[in-house]
Amino acid sequence: MIDYFALGLIHALIAIALLRLAGRDATDRDPAFKEDNDGAEQREATDGEGKARNA
Repeated sequence: MIDYFALGLIHALIAIALLRLAGRDATDRDPAFKEDNDGAEQREATDGEGKARNA
């Protein structure tokens, strides 16, 4: 009985940790790809020929 309790407790704690990690905003963005993200925003601000759109 104690073995099942220990296994259940460990798996429950791991599941809670994974849920908390998945809910963080920091895990959605990778700082190493910051340059790529800035380039995407810059592309959105320009038209197809590379000229800035008038907003």
